[in-house]
Amino acid sequence: MNIQLLYFDGCPSWQDGLKNLEIALRELQIDAPIELVKVLDDPDAARLQFAGSSSFWVDSRDLWHEQRENFSLSCRVYATPAGLRGSPTIAMLKEKLAVKG
Repeated sequence: MNIQLLYFDGCPSWQDGLKNLEIALRELQIDAPIELVKVLDDPDAARLQFAGSSSFWVDSRDLWHEQRENFSLSCRVYATPAGLRGSPTIAMLKEKLAVKG
């Protein structure tokens, strides 16, 4: 399983997303490294089809794929049980990863 977390430095939420991802992987007993992919600018975002920071990709697919035409450096929000947040919950990540695993 190839796991990537795409982010940009200006996003305040990507580190929480990384922590949640690490916990979800550990709880699912998935032993796979996480590749951090730093998105540098808008052209880089377009090339990577970056839907915002943080984005979680498994085997080259965004776990929360969105149809869109424009890609840029932006923060991403997730609809969690506690409302909109800058990263998915551990439970949300586990649900997506369990399907991929």
